Amino acid sequence: MAFRLKLVPDNTSYNFFRWQWLTFGISALAMVVSVVLVLVMGLNFGIDFKGGTTIRTESPTAFEVGDYRQALNGLDLGDVSITEVFDPSFGASKHVAMIRIGTTDETGSVTPEQLNEVEAALQTVDPKVVFAAVESVGPKVSGELIKTAFYAVGAATICIMFYIWLRFEWQFALGAVVSIVHDVLLTVGIFSLFQLKFDLTTIAALLTTLGYSVNDTVVVFDRLRENLIKFKTMPLIDVMNLTVNETLSRTIMTAVTTALALGAMMIFGGDVIRGFVFAMLWGVFVGCYSTIYVAKNIVLWLGVKRDWSKPGPKEKTPGEDIPAAFRDAP
Repeated sequence: MAFRLKLVPDNTSYNFFRWQWLTFGISALAMVVSVVLVLVMGLNFGIDFKGGTTIRTESPTAFEVGDYRQALNGLDLGDVSITEVFDPSFGASKHVAMIRIGTTDETGSVTPEQLNEVEAALQTVDPKVVFAAVESVGPKVSGELIKTAFYAVGAATICIMFYIWLRFEWQFALGAVVSIVHDVLLTVGIFSLFQLKFDLTTIAALLTTLGYSVNDTVVVFDRLRENLIKFKTMPLIDVMNLTVNETLSRTIMTAVTTALALGAMMIFGGDVIRGFVFAMLWGVFVGCYSTIYVAKNIVLWLGVKRDWSKPGPKEKTPGEDIPAAFRDAP
């Protein structure tokens, strides 16, 4: 006997729009609070956006990233990021690491004295380590990266809006865009509130979250369009409730399986990807919420047309399937 795990019953009839004004009001307030947090507290920009120095180390012996990090903890440095580089072309006697050190200096680079301190500290752990390359990124380049990152998020939002406009209607496109803006603002706001490190991996997480949120929104919108054609006389709010209930199992299962994978990465992935994973995990949560309580609310208030040119199955009325000869029979 097969066992099937069900997080949601097969047939649900939840009224998701009973408190539509309250839920949308909470979302709007959260968006405003996120903007205020960013303006007042700012973002804790990482090395990518603040500038710093990247050091490429090479050693003939294997090393542990944790040992390198512990050796540098005693130095008065800015943000430090250490990753081990793997390449199939490396032989058994070549072990490479990338060390990125942020700085608060206006020059945006680590001083020669600090480089000497870093090298001496690493040699206490691995006496054969050498610096193969040292590169610095100044504040001007980092400022350009900030602009480019936000341009990328904006361009993705515009392209998504255009796609949904072509596939559905402008009401759907507007609802999806407001939902996306909601997800981005809340994610940036939570990073500002807890002063989590905000770097290029966070931008990648934001773009991935946009894709996840839009995928969920498009699935629900597609079912909504089918139901609008099928139930031509049913009130729009009832059609929407029916649609959300029909896709609820899929939404919950997708979110839970994604969260399980992200949770494992959060616990075992280490500090290097923790910010990225947290942004993704938070994005999954707010993305599911905004699909129902932001995007669908916008469409509900704007209304949609019910006269698509492609005819769908006629909505049946009770007794329509009974032959005419028997309808009036006693």
